[in-house]
Amino acid sequence: MNLLIDPNVAYLILVIGFILGVLALFTPGTGFLEVGVLIAIGFDGYAVYTLPINLWALILLVVGVVPFLLALRKYKRWILLVPAVASIVVGSVFLFRVDSGAPAIHPALATVVSIVAVGLLWIIARKGIEALKMTPAQDLSILIGKTGEARTDILYEGTIYVGGEEWTARSQELIRKGALARVTGREGLLLLVEPVKDKQ
Repeated sequence: MNLLIDPNVAYLILVIGFILGVLALFTPGTGFLEVGVLIAIGFDGYAVYTLPINLWALILLVVGVVPFLLALRKYKRWILLVPAVASIVVGSVFLFRVDSGAPAIHPALATVVSIVAVGLLWIIARKGIEALKMTPAQDLSILIGKTGEARTDILYEGTIYVGGEEWTARSQELIRKGALARVTGREGLLLLVEPVKDKQ
């Protein structure tokens, strides 16, 4: 267990656990990421219990998140990543306290890991924000007014082929299999349809 109380190893596991935690938030339910986070928390809990922490360095790490979040709000404010990285690097180097007062974590390790971690989190967060702003790939409202073919008899519920796909459909009038039907509305993923009347 001596390896786990090495400040450099404890710091590396802490950062990996944090990144896995963020990834788990964006892709819940995989199981692999959640298990990784739990293992990292277990190791870090032991390390934090064993190694003394500089409170001011921990506060500096938390403060470094603020410019990062501000940079995310406005894409053109990416320059705010510089103070975020600087704050996180300094906070990381002095996170664990040693009696001599020297940095417990190697500065080169803290710098490289902090830059990589902030870069990864920036990419993950930007992609997440872009995904939230995207319009749904399946916009059923564009099907309203289109004509399709009933693949089953439709009365209250059935199947219609329209817009290149089969959809569940509901009609107040009986529409026979193979007949044409027009989409008049939708309820969630269910299309409301009516029979296409033959022109006299």
